[in-house]
Amino acid sequence: MLDPETTRQDDLRSGTGPWRAGIDRPAGQPLEADTRCDVAIVGAGITGALLAEHLTAMGLDTVLIDREREGVGSTAASTAMLQWEIDLPLRELAALYGFDRAAEIYRLSAGAVAGLSRLVGELELSCSFSPRHTIYLAAGEIGPRELRDEAELRGRAGLPGEFVEHAALLGSFGFDRKAAIVSPGSAEADPVSLCHGLIAVAARRGARLIRDEAIGFDGAARGAAVSLSGGHVVEAGHVVLATGYVMPEIVRDDLHRIASSWAIATAPQQPGVFWPGPALVWEASEDYCYCRTTAGGRIVFGGEDEDFADPDRREALGMLKTQALLHRLQALIPQARLDVDHAWSGAFGQTEDGLPLIGRVPGHPRLLAAYGYGGNGITFSFLASRLIGSLVRGREEGWFGHFAIDRSRPG
Repeated sequence: MLDPETTRQDDLRSGTGPWRAGIDRPAGQPLEADTRCDVAIVGAGITGALLAEHLTAMGLDTVLIDREREGVGSTAASTAMLQWEIDLPLRELAALYGFDRAAEIYRLSAGAVAGLSRLVGELELSCSFSPRHTIYLAAGEIGPRELRDEAELRGRAGLPGEFVEHAALLGSFGFDRKAAIVSPGSAEADPVSLCHGLIAVAARRGARLIRDEAIGFDGAARGAAVSLSGGHVVEAGHVVLATGYVMPEIVRDDLHRIASSWAIATAPQQPGVFWPGPALVWEASEDYCYCRTTAGGRIVFGGEDEDFADPDRREALGMLKTQALLHRLQALIPQARLDVDHAWSGAFGQTEDGLPLIGRVPGHPRLLAAYGYGGNGITFSFLASRLIGSLVRGREEGWFGHFAIDRSRPG
């Protein structure tokens, strides 16, 4: 059962980012009678959109359910840095699970960004999608030695990237840090436009959009169902829970927790302010900040995360966090214009091992879920769509266990 008090749009984000609505897509409509389908997806954010596109491409009768307009919750709070690098460095993930498993997870993440890039091109989606390098900067206790070791470990795993020392980093990119790892294979996008474009494609293939609140789920062995607040029921072969960072009570996991993050978008910058690429930039410290550019010439800068989920407390800190982000932006890019055009915050789910929770809900064989993306939201959303698509078809692969909801706690 979803608690209506925990699913308000305002609980997921505050403020507005620089993202724009995508191409026209059908508006969700209330359900007027009980219905049936192959797959019912609860949540019409980016994960639900990727699922709807993929499942309809498989020829499945798909229903997409959300109580809000598509893409206005967690998706609108995303900074859409589509990185294959995971919050937990490869060396730390290898310490938890062994090198071979950790390396495979990193390669799967890299493959997800590549797969998303191909999909956007094939569907010709207008979402400001651009391939990007990443610049992983030394920060805090992570200095040149640690970054060199990380780069060598990534090379052993078959991952791209280059260790860059201070002089070369300053000369090539303008960042006055001790060292960095510069890697190809990531990307950026407008997350709302991407979400809307995917939903429009799914709708053209026959996906039905339902505007209602899911209040109950059944994932029994022979079938599944979603109960709606309007009094009707959607029966399905499978139900997929993709409700962003609001995890319903039926999904229980000790690895998962909700935190809060803040972001700003500057006014358009003058020519010559941006670093070459322009690449996605993030710091190697645990309390890291990150930045990217937009097609409109803005700098998006985020971070200052806190380990609480209270939306009122998060909103109350908005001005303080905006000033803190501006201070850190000025320290990193002294030439940047610091006028703020957009400031926003949002909830995000994270796990102890930095990996998402994707797969079957324990005890409910027809109920599937995708949560806990951390800083790799859209990358792991794409991965979730492929993993869940395989499960719906009855296909299992060995790597699915890396992200299982009931996987063992690390350590």
